[in-house]
Amino acid sequence: MDELFDRILNLTSYISRRLLHFIEGLISRDVYRYSQDPGLSYSRYFPSSYNIISETVCDDSLASSSQISGLDASHPVPERRVRRVKKRVKLPISSVKFVWRLASSCCKQLFFHVQHTQLRFRRFFSRVQMTLHGSTDDIGWLQRTSGLPPVEDGTARFRELLHGIRDGKHTLPDSFVYLLIPGLFSNLSPLYFVSTKRFFSKMGLACHIAKIHSEAAVEHNARELKHYIEELYWGSGKRVMLLGHSKGGVDAAAALSIYSSDLKDKVAGLALVQSPYGGTPVASDILRKGQIADKETRKIMEFFVCKLIKGDMRSLEDLTYEKRKEFLASHNLPENIPLISFHSEASTEPSVLATLSHIAHAELPSLFCRNSDSNQISRKVPVVIPMAAAMAVSALHLKFRYGEKSDGLVTCRDAEVPGSVVVRPDKKLDHAWMVHTSWKKNYSEPDASEMCEALLTLLVEIGQMKQEQITKT
Repeated sequence: MDELFDRILNLTSYISRRLLHFIEGLISRDVYRYSQDPGLSYSRYFPSSYNIISETVCDDSLASSSQISGLDASHPVPERRVRRVKKRVKLPISSVKFVWRLASSCCKQLFFHVQHTQLRFRRFFSRVQMTLHGSTDDIGWLQRTSGLPPVEDGTARFRELLHGIRDGKHTLPDSFVYLLIPGLFSNLSPLYFVSTKRFFSKMGLACHIAKIHSEAAVEHNARELKHYIEELYWGSGKRVMLLGHSKGGVDAAAALSIYSSDLKDKVAGLALVQSPYGGTPVASDILRKGQIADKETRKIMEFFVCKLIKGDMRSLEDLTYEKRKEFLASHNLPENIPLISFHSEASTEPSVLATLSHIAHAELPSLFCRNSDSNQISRKVPVVIPMAAAMAVSALHLKFRYGEKSDGLVTCRDAEVPGSVVVRPDKKLDHAWMVHTSWKKNYSEPDASEMCEALLTLLVEIGQMKQEQITKT
């Protein structure tokens, strides 16, 4: 289709140029003949000019009647009279030149307008193609890149550990400090990782939630995490075990990649939970240049990220395929750090569309709150929106458009880190399930806190196996 369209445009341009050159040739030839043969050409192509010559000769007082009557080819016209005739004939020649220039200018303007229209149509057609094509060639690019270490499936062992945790078997050691790293827009939700931190604290484990600006650039958060990890390490004397969700996993991986020499002895492992390590089609499709309404879409996102939530636009740009390829080309994860990649698939059943989730707390006005000497009634109430329904709609979009399984924001293939142990749960989990409390809690199913414990327990085992291999060698 593209080749046929290009041939039609090229044929139209060729015909326009040939027609313009043909008209130029005809008019230029005639004007040239008029200017080169004033005597014969005037009498042949302009009879009125020949009559002007006869009248001029008759009116001249120096010419005799015999000369006038005998005017023919043997009696040439005097040079002074020819000049007078040329001045009178100059007007029709100038008119021809003016008409020619006007016609030539019109043809050139028409040709320029046709070329401009063709160029605009080609640009619009290219934008339509880019919009429809989207991230088709980028999804799963890490798996297609040669030279990267393969992944290992740890789903079976994860299920065993999760089953033991639900039976009351908790083996997570207290010899580490556990740091939970929230993802994008976590500052809008005070409930982010709160239940998991409380769950770990009840078991007597040192657990912290990284206080970073989640809407900042990846490299900025990597530097903040470096300082945070060093503070925890020097304050407790224990190595730090990292668990990052969504962009939090990308930030943590960036910290280990950029500051590997400073953190390699202070970090015991990293679990990336639903993290777009290779990028995400959602961010790329929103911010991709050259597609339809790209400038308008970017302005809307800049208003939302920069104006409303006081964030950095690079926080979203760093999750695009273009930026992830650029970053990973110059920064690699250290080989001795144990890694786990956890990804899931969101449920798209009709019942999910009615599922609600806590995502934030709202502040009540002071008139609805009463104070007492002993305590003060909390002014915060949970805000509930259909987060699960939004993730289901997004997952359906990615499935129909690209044929990819996803949790609603991150495809399964983009969440697998090369060289890591991959965990692929059977349960349908959306992107927000791992960090937010569900409005309808099912006690017969494992919750997010238990899954995080199973992931960190598996990470500890992987680290022990790596240490044994190093000791043997």
